[in-house]
Amino acid sequence: MNKNDVKKHRSQKGLIDPKQTKTYLVYHETNLLTFLKEKIPNQSQHNICRIIANHQVAVGGAPVSLFTYPLYPEDEVTISYRPIAKHERHNLPILYEDDDIIAINKPSGLLSTASDREKGRTAYRLVSDYVTQKDRNARIFVVHRLDEDTSGVLVFAKKWEVREALQNHWQEIVKKRGYYAIVEPADIPERGHLVDYLAQDKTLSVYVTHHPSEGKKAITNYRKITSNRHYALLDVTIETGRKNQIRVQLGHAGYYVIGDDRYGEPSNPLKRLGLHAYELDFTNPLNQKEYKINCPIPASFKKLMAGEPIPLPKKEKMNHGQSKKKR
Repeated sequence: MNKNDVKKHRSQKGLIDPKQTKTYLVYHETNLLTFLKEKIPNQSQHNICRIIANHQVAVGGAPVSLFTYPLYPEDEVTISYRPIAKHERHNLPILYEDDDIIAINKPSGLLSTASDREKGRTAYRLVSDYVTQKDRNARIFVVHRLDEDTSGVLVFAKKWEVREALQNHWQEIVKKRGYYAIVEPADIPERGHLVDYLAQDKTLSVYVTHHPSEGKKAITNYRKITSNRHYALLDVTIETGRKNQIRVQLGHAGYYVIGDDRYGEPSNPLKRLGLHAYELDFTNPLNQKEYKINCPIPASFKKLMAGEPIPLPKKEKMNHGQSKKKR
């Protein structure tokens, strides 16, 4: 999160207050009622059913009211002292959806999943509310994450076996992770291939270390698309998925992503981080279906760069969210 971001006031109605909750981690496959009977044995089954029916239980920050709701390892079940409202989602920025996955254009300033400080207002909850309003038995699973202040393509699985297949083979199945980044100063070289080792300090900030044994290898490639007097717009691809790697590696090279006060002190003309995930290409290892999911550059990025046209990299032309299957 960036301290200099301007966060709009939002209603707290229906959100989860972390100070009035208790959270339990799931370690094996089960269902909601069975799990809660194990975790709160001092409560009768009748009382537990009443808590669930009263919308006081959430999974991954999304409210659940189905007693037989399936739970899987790494799920987080939260019990709230007050009801958690479920909201209908009609304007969710969906990029692509099929029986296995759903992809959205995540807004900047929205967490991908629940954290200690934010349990309710997340991309996970928005998408979960959307799928369960169509089918109360439906659910979603986390495949990957975007930083809170990064916008762009975010994918969730709609089946446990799909989530497991994608997560367990992520590095092998992902062909491209493309980002637009606006940096300052504007005199960054036309192209770059950055290889560094990244470590994390006690404050959870990431930094470049010169000792490979202390960090994890991070590889970032970029190409300058255009620039003006103040900023340069980059097409960035990453070969590794380290925390904050684009911001850290570019900053270490002396070029800072605008709006990022965690790894430098650049200007903040957009009142948000100048980083947008525009494309994610991957293959589902269960059926070899190939996905090429992309979303347009934010209008604010174009405006800042003097309105110059920003084309996607020249590759096979496909519509946003289109997928293809190997023959």
